[in-house]
Amino acid sequence: MTRNATIAAIAFLTLVDLFATQAILPTLARAYGVAPAAMGVAVNASAFGMAIAGLAVALFGRRVDRRAGVAASLALLAIPTALLGAAPDLATFAFLRVCQGLAMASAFALTLSYLAERCSAADAAGAFAAYITGNVASNLFGRLMSAALADHLGIAGNFATFAGMNLAGAAIAWFALGGSTPAAIAVRCAAPWRTLVGHWKRPALAAAFALGFLTLFAFIGVYTYVNFELVQRPLALTPMQLGIVYLVFAPSLVTTPLAGRAVARHGARRTFRASIAVALVGLPLIAAPHLAAVVAGLACVGIGTFFAQATATGFVGRTATDDPGSASGMYLASYFTGGLAGAAIVGQVYQSFGWNAAVLTVGIALALAAALARALGSPASPSGDAAPGPSPMRRLPPTPGDAPAPPYASYAPRPWSSR
Repeated sequence: MTRNATIAAIAFLTLVDLFATQAILPTLARAYGVAPAAMGVAVNASAFGMAIAGLAVALFGRRVDRRAGVAASLALLAIPTALLGAAPDLATFAFLRVCQGLAMASAFALTLSYLAERCSAADAAGAFAAYITGNVASNLFGRLMSAALADHLGIAGNFATFAGMNLAGAAIAWFALGGSTPAAIAVRCAAPWRTLVGHWKRPALAAAFALGFLTLFAFIGVYTYVNFELVQRPLALTPMQLGIVYLVFAPSLVTTPLAGRAVARHGARRTFRASIAVALVGLPLIAAPHLAAVVAGLACVGIGTFFAQATATGFVGRTATDDPGSASGMYLASYFTGGLAGAAIVGQVYQSFGWNAAVLTVGIALALAAALARALGSPASPSGDAAPGPSPMRRLPPTPGDAPAPPYASYAPRPWSSR
């Protein structure tokens, strides 16, 4: 299996649980007898766990072996996934989704740290794009599988199958990734909180964190509550038809891997803004009463938000030269906090004012993201990106009383084939 295929497979099996449950939201709402907004928040409670785990990895993840951490996180993920099929009430369901989020984000953040620390500058953009492509695939095939499994095996059978997929991901991570704690061995970092404050003081990184927040805010806001519109009149889709609608993610499987090339050619700022423009084009279409228009709009939103996510994720990995692992964790904490906010805010708008108002709320978030993308540019680089450092890792000067830090030249990313 090639490097990028391995990365995409790990991403797929890490995040397949995150959005697959959205395909059966109406079924779950009926099973628990709750309103759409309540079920939407419960399903997206995983974002709360993911935000916590992202922050934890940002603070403490530098000492965790990447391979062991990813494999353990995915193995633990199988436990709450299997238990979801027997959750007796909405509170238990939401708690288990939080537990899922903790495990998913730990695996996600540690994998991004691995890529930032192990990939050369030339390979980084493609590697991050491959990871986001696996994310796209999990959205597409996870939703299709969830709809089909729930229809034929019931809710319990659905979650049991996904638990098995989590265990498969743990096995792939263990055998495919090389053991590594380069951040703890090869470099000297400042105190965790000081490092995070340093990331936020850099305007380009702070903007990237905000862009992650707004991107998932918009994505969750659209793809959580559009399910309820699709099953109502005049469209009135069945659960299986609802799953088929998520073939709208298929174009994103083709476009997302191109993000690395687009950034290299046009810069992160222009690439991100073009991505958001595509998503904005789709918003009026998803408010139309015709299925063809809705499907086209959903495809545009998917293409735009996934391309934007790949652009922002890669930007953080390339720009945070002092401690890319903590920066990736901080980005994910912001990203998934945005998802939780999207579920809560858009859900309340949808329940109180209807679908058109919810779509408008998402549009405002995307427009704000396009405006903030200006900070991704830097006069230090003609491409519009922050000028990259000479290496993904940068050694800090020693402090009095400390043992001498290893020379900078002693660390270099190993080629994938040697791991």
